[in-house]
Amino acid sequence: MVSLWENWRQGMGRWPKFDTVGGPSTYAVELTRRHNVVSLTKQGADSGSMQVNLSWRMHSSDLEGRRRTSLRNPLKSIKPDVVQAHTRGVVSVDLDLACMYELADGSRGVVQPLGGLFGDFQAPPYVKLTGDDRFGSPSGETIYVNLDQKDEIKRLLFFVYIYDNTPAFDRARGLLTVIPSGGPRIEVGLEERAPQARSCAAVLIQHEKGELVVRREVRYVYGFQSELDRLYGWGLHWGRGYKSDRV
Repeated sequence: MVSLWENWRQGMGRWPKFDTVGGPSTYAVELTRRHNVVSLTKQGADSGSMQVNLSWRMHSSDLEGRRRTSLRNPLKSIKPDVVQAHTRGVVSVDLDLACMYELADGSRGVVQPLGGLFGDFQAPPYVKLTGDDRFGSPSGETIYVNLDQKDEIKRLLFFVYIYDNTPAFDRARGLLTVIPSGGPRIEVGLEERAPQARSCAAVLIQHEKGELVVRREVRYVYGFQSELDRLYGWGLHWGRGYKSDRV
């Protein structure tokens, strides 16, 4: 079965496809409001290295606007926007992927580009951000999770935020893809119009009734990490953060 997002990617030849981080696959599970949870344990996919990837493109209405502009003013059409999305569509928005974690021993924290908090795969928190792609690439941004240490992990909240630009979730169509070591990919679309939102809690991974499950959240907030923290009761202390030079 091919997911709706797979059809959306292919776009009947009109739009470029996302590059798949985990390799070619024709089968994906799409989490929706109605069907919002899937068990990694039942799929035999709760071990090994798991990838969580973020990609996005601009809404079709914005693309049409750019086409009309290029027809009226050809010189303006060749001038690039400040930031490119993680596909070949151009959009002046920089989305960042991050993860709040809570371990079995009670320790809590965040993995994110801000502050250079890139995490660790082999040691706690067993969550590793590969880098911050500020200018766009086909592969997007990826966080790796060491599920061989799943018993040490209580819950992981993957979220997306806009670091230093005007709110633009209403312009971008995001796609969060969970890629376990086995079984199908799990796709969560971030396509709801939220013009003033700066952050979005996308996916929660946690133990439920003896199983490790992936649960769709897609909850937009108008603030940043501290507001998501209050929403999910993480209890961290937040301050102004800055991105490091690492990419």
